[in-house]
Amino acid sequence: MPAFVFSIRWSSWLLAGSFFIAACSRTGTPPAAPPPPANPIVINPPQVLPDSLSYLALGDSYTIGQGVVEMDRFPVITTAMLRDKGIKMKAPEIIARTGWSTGDLLAELSKRTISNNFQLVTLLIGVNNQYRRLPLAEYEAEFRQLLTYAVNRAGGNPKQVIVLSIPDYSVTPFARFSNRDQIKREIDLFNEKNLSITAGAGISYIEITTLSRQAANDLSLLTYDSLHYSKKYYEQVAARVSTLALEKLK
Repeated sequence: MPAFVFSIRWSSWLLAGSFFIAACSRTGTPPAAPPPPANPIVINPPQVLPDSLSYLALGDSYTIGQGVVEMDRFPVITTAMLRDKGIKMKAPEIIARTGWSTGDLLAELSKRTISNNFQLVTLLIGVNNQYRRLPLAEYEAEFRQLLTYAVNRAGGNPKQVIVLSIPDYSVTPFARFSNRDQIKREIDLFNEKNLSITAGAGISYIEITTLSRQAANDLSLLTYDSLHYSKKYYEQVAARVSTLALEKLK
């Protein structure tokens, strides 16, 4: 969304400058010139939504939909659900890749020029930080950067950003030779951290970890690789995202 920015202090400085010119013409002796404004106050007027709304989805394999076709990715399903509710939506822009950590996503975003006029931004990231045993403190710092990036892409409006919790792959057949309890504990720690940061920023959060754990008794929630999630799972995720997004976009 375009941001029309103006400065009260800058206008005041220009006004002071006109008095400066008038004083010169009356006395012939120029008074001291007013100093330039410092740290001008920026006021953003209410944003006007375009006819078709834009959606940016940031993440890893759970956002790009490893193992499912494009139409079964949760951002694509979310868009379809919003359209069914009468919301005009463009096709979602997805920046995600299987295996990405928070650092990988930040590195990719630094190479791109992304507009700041998205009406909806989702962020789901962190499972690969846990899988690669990257420090929790590193995740915290990089997640904060990504959250700031997400808000900026939403025109500076945190109400248009949604964070999703990290799914728990410990219940999948892929993890059968791993320490399932340790994976679960670590996923919970990462989610405690991203929830705390998100709540502190006044940003919406959707918990989908409990849903992912249903795969322990329902293998239809998984794809052929017995690790990543299926259309059935992403439909339930998209239903939660679209319900919350509908409140924000109306």
